[in-house]
Amino acid sequence: MNSIDTGSNAWILISAALVLLMTPGLALFYGGLTRATSVVNMMMKCLAAMGIVTVAWTLVGSSMSAGEGGSLFGSLTSDFGLRTVMGLGADEAGVSDGAMTSFSMMFAIITVALIAGAVADRMKFGAWILFTAVWSVLVYFPVAYWVWGGGFLHQWGVLDFAGGAAVHVNAGAAALALALVVGRRIGWREKDSDFAPHNLPMVMLGTGLLWFGWFGFNAGSAFASDAIAGLAMTTTQVATAGAVLAWLAVDRLRGVKPSIIGGCSGVIAGLVAITPAAGFVSPLGALAIGAVAGAVCPLAVGLKERFGYDDSLDVVGLHMVAGLWGSIAVGLFAVESTAAGENGLFYGGGWGLLGVQTGGTLAVAAYSFIVAALIGLALKYTVGIRVGADEEKAGIDSAEHGETSYVLPVGAPEPELSLADGQKPGEAAEREPAKV
Repeated sequence: MNSIDTGSNAWILISAALVLLMTPGLALFYGGLTRATSVVNMMMKCLAAMGIVTVAWTLVGSSMSAGEGGSLFGSLTSDFGLRTVMGLGADEAGVSDGAMTSFSMMFAIITVALIAGAVADRMKFGAWILFTAVWSVLVYFPVAYWVWGGGFLHQWGVLDFAGGAAVHVNAGAAALALALVVGRRIGWREKDSDFAPHNLPMVMLGTGLLWFGWFGFNAGSAFASDAIAGLAMTTTQVATAGAVLAWLAVDRLRGVKPSIIGGCSGVIAGLVAITPAAGFVSPLGALAIGAVAGAVCPLAVGLKERFGYDDSLDVVGLHMVAGLWGSIAVGLFAVESTAAGENGLFYGGGWGLLGVQTGGTLAVAAYSFIVAALIGLALKYTVGIRVGADEEKAGIDSAEHGETSYVLPVGAPEPELSLADGQKPGEAAEREPAKV
């Protein structure tokens, strides 16, 4: 039995906690981007993913993702109930089985939660629960095995440091399929409809939590407290900074004013794009990857207007597109001296790795899209997948959860204050608490 390296083990435990924090961060990010009448529903979808995926991982996910098996998925029972954790063993790097399986579990949770943004305002909560459970088992667990557990993509030589294909392309393709099945929001693209984000400070707070948690997401994927973890943390920061600046520059060229939404979207684009490459590229390569993502993703987001699919919170334009680019970019910018162990095209490595990265990533996208569409259609024609028109117009929060996000009406005017005896205009006065 390998002895535990307390430093590496502690880093993976901390990274697992950081990745779990990303899901509440995502709930705030998505919640701020929705209308005020959809915040509770969005946050509940993220919370439900945390519960459902954890149970699914405990029962079959760990086995299917990493257990001994063939080319498509691992054993269904090899780690039933996470019994390997009880052996108190460690891998060659000295990381305990408990730390490793917890870290991997958090990846599964955030992947499913990402999909929710595409169907904001209109998907039934009950249908979301069923989709979460089925998609996790049929798509995420097998794909994780393909990429990291010894499946056919791993055998092909596909490199995915922290989840460009397995997480972001996977979730983005499923989001596109589900958005198409659920259909457009009532009033979307109509001039008198308002689907503007209702709370920009909430968006910024969620972005900050995601950025913070992403260091565990990427640097933790070194599975040790070593030089590769330091490289991954550095490239994550550099790529994200490049993406923010590129996004704002593209907005400026298009005549769009610099905005919180644009800046935060640039952050997400950069974080997603560097995820598959974080431990495989140099900081300069990371800067290029982030800058391209920041320039391309704002254009990709606009495709939904052109093609008419209602991806409410731009899961496709950010996660799928940036994930595709980042995964393919490994074939361009990989450096042999890193965890990649081979050079990409721009470093004299030839076309082989680029072809493998492109083919493997597209295979994940196709599989996730097809299966997610089939699950969505099955739900649509059985239990129903969308709330009624009246409920959607009134607000999905009250219809599905019996709650509202705010006690006071959003946008209510400030009460007029009368001057106290002897008070001059402009002087501060005590104000009685608002009556609720």
